[in-house]
Amino acid sequence: MNWPAVLTLAVGTYLLRLTGVVLRDRVRLPGRVERHVDLGATALLVALVATAALTDGSGFAGWARPAGVAVGALAAWRKVPFVLVVVLAAATTAGLRYLGVP
Repeated sequence: MNWPAVLTLAVGTYLLRLTGVVLRDRVRLPGRVERHVDLGATALLVALVATAALTDGSGFAGWARPAGVAVGALAAWRKVPFVLVVVLAAATTAGLRYLGVP
C-alpha cells in the first residue's frame, strides 16, 4: 500500500470538509446554485446506488440484488426505521437467492 498517497488523500479530504464548515457562514450562494449543488449530490448518490446494485465485477449482478435495493428504497421512502430498511433489503435478496434467483 502506498501510505504517502493514502495520507495525502486523507488530509485533503479533511481539509475540504473543514473548508465547508468554516466558509458556510462567510460565503452566500444564490438559491439557484444551491439547488444545482443539491441536485448534483442526489445524482451522484443515485449513480453510486445504481452501480453497486446492478454490477458485480464487470458484469450484471443478477436480479436478487436490485430487488433488495428496490425494497430497501421503498421502505426508506415510506420512512421505515433504518435498521428495518436494512433487514428488509437483506432478507429480500437472501430470500430470492435461496429460491434460485441469481
